[in-house]
Amino acid sequence: MGQAELVHTELIIHSNIITYGNAADEAITASIRKEIEDMWNAPNATVRVKNTNYRVIFRISASYHPDLIPEEIFENTDPLNNYFRIEEFAIGNISFVDGLNCNTGYFKRDNLQDGSTTAAHEYGHTIGLDHPTLLDIRGQGKPGIMYPRGSIVDAAYQYNPAARAGDNTNGGTMNPRNREVTENDIRLIKLHRLNWKNNQARVGEFSSIWHPDHATLR
Repeated sequence: MGQAELVHTELIIHSNIITYGNAADEAITASIRKEIEDMWNAPNATVRVKNTNYRVIFRISASYHPDLIPEEIFENTDPLNNYFRIEEFAIGNISFVDGLNCNTGYFKRDNLQDGSTTAAHEYGHTIGLDHPTLLDIRGQGKPGIMYPRGSIVDAAYQYNPAARAGDNTNGGTMNPRNREVTENDIRLIKLHRLNWKNNQARVGEFSSIWHPDHATLR
């Protein structure tokens, strides 16, 4: 989730990442911020809004809140704020957010190692992007950021390039580290359809869900 604004020739999307949980800390929070900002700015994309072309820029801030309480999430009205719990254990063994166009989620720490692209992928969900329908993209080159784990890709982008395509056991599916944000990903946000007022618009919606530590639910 975020707040977009039109400034001269730029369309700037501001988002603030707030982390909490037993496996959250300043370092992983800074890494998440950098990954999201770097990857989503990489296409240097332009979009047309109200008959004017704008360069799309993502400005991401982040902070670690070890003492965050549920009421801070429930009562938040700032569209910049996105809240992610980070723990070593996650039910289902995977990171997730609370739907498309949301501002909350739960990250498994080992999904967030340097270069994993998980944070950038989940951020895409918060601004409205779903997984593609077709998950076998052999012959189409490097996978876009919204392809999920298990997607079938060219051998060079698998966990194990020597494995048979689609063989989950031996690494024959997409290594998430090989995803990238593309110009098409930016187009799919459909920024021109936002409810623009005074050159500002909200991107996403408030899900406002506080997550407990999954380890306490076992």
